[in-house]
Amino acid sequence: MAAWIDMVFILVVVIDLFTLASSRLNAAIRAVALQGALLSVLPLLLASWEHEIGHVLVLSLGALAIKAILIPWLMFRAIREAAIRREVEPIIGFVPSMILGGVGVALAFAFSRGLPLPSPERHAYLVPTALATVWTGLLLVVSRKKAVNQVLGFLILENGVFVFGLLLAEFMPVMVEAGVLLDLFAAVFVMGIVMFHINREFSSLDTEKLTALKD
Repeated sequence: MAAWIDMVFILVVVIDLFTLASSRLNAAIRAVALQGALLSVLPLLLASWEHEIGHVLVLSLGALAIKAILIPWLMFRAIREAAIRREVEPIIGFVPSMILGGVGVALAFAFSRGLPLPSPERHAYLVPTALATVWTGLLLVVSRKKAVNQVLGFLILENGVFVFGLLLAEFMPVMVEAGVLLDLFAAVFVMGIVMFHINREFSSLDTEKLTALKD
């Protein structure tokens, strides 16, 4: 079981780095969907089944439905309607983004060792994976011009928050976690509307074009 948990955490970090290196939006969305599917398995792998069965199942199924199926479907629909396929000129290039992502991963593992945790018996990779994923999401939000990639950055950032939340899963009621997933869905829904209007007005999802607005 420990080997499977290690593999899931490693794959989550690998997907973080892949999204930083990918210019193709289709591939990035599929990677984020795969990351969501992996995260939906984590509660099952980390659970103490004597007390958490119902809680864990609800959390895992909710994460799978929203992170791995519903949101990627909405994102694919958005890029299909906008007729865009790739990020051409990011603010920070793909190679520098990967380097910054790798530095973030290293710092996350180094920094997490000194943190006082409420559940120190949880997996050693949990906190560094969460911090590295949050860092990746922030990098995508600030370093990409396409609104779709920025939304993907927000989703990855939330995935990091989700991983960190597993540290407190025993103390968080189901309704709180369901509320987090609902907030995520609402945020992506609003971002989808914004992307639609940006594309309709400017015939592009390049957010740099918004700087052309004048009073």
